Amino acid sequence: MAETATARRSRLTPERAAELYTAVLDLLREVGYDALTMDAVAARTHSSKATLYRQWGGKAELVAHAMRHMKPGSIADVDTGSLRGDLAALVTREDDCAMEQNTALMRGLAMAVHNNPDLLRAFKELLIEPELEEFRRVLRRAVDRGEVREDNPAMEFVVHMLLGAFVTRTLIDELPPTQSFLLSYIDAVVLPALGVPTTT
Repeated sequence: MAETATARRSRLTPERAAELYTAVLDLLREVGYDALTMDAVAARTHSSKATLYRQWGGKAELVAHAMRHMKPGSIADVDTGSLRGDLAALVTREDDCAMEQNTALMRGLAMAVHNNPDLLRAFKELLIEPELEEFRRVLRRAVDRGEVREDNPAMEFVVHMLLGAFVTRTLIDELPPTQSFLLSYIDAVVLPALGVPTTT
C-alpha cells in the first residue's frame, strides 16, 4: 500500500505536495477532521478532487501524510552519543509555539482516529508504526552503548511515558507542553526509570 501511495504521489513536485499538506493542516485546525472534505481541500489548493483522490486515495491517507510531513525530521537521525542527549534533541526539535499548535491539532484528531477506522489504519501505517520503529532504534543504540540494560522493564513503556507527558500537561496543569517541562520530565521520570544518570 505504501509503495502504491508513493507511486501516486510521485507526479507532484515536493513543493506542491508541501503546499497541499500545509493547506490540509490549516483546514484541520479550522474545522476538524469530520468536517474536512476533499472538496474543501481542492478549493483551498486550487486542485481537482480527482487529482487528490488519485494521489492519496482518500481523506484519511491525505491527512496522515500531512501529519507525517509536519514532523521535524526523522527520529532515527537523532544520534547525540547519549540517550539523555537523544531524548533532549527529540523534544526540542520544535519551539514552544509550534509544539503548542501541533499538540492541539493532535488532541483534535485523537477522537477522530478512534471513530474512523480508515484514519486509524492510515495513522498506524504512515505515522505510528514507522515512528515506533525509529524510536526503537534510538533505544537500541542506548542498549548497545551500555547505558540501559536490555531487560529493563521500563523499555517497553518509554513511548507511553513521553506521550503521557504531552497529554497530562494540558489536562492536569491546563498548560501546553513546553521544552522546559519535557526536559524536566525526562530527567525526573524517564531516565530514572531506565537507570540512566541525569547528570553529564
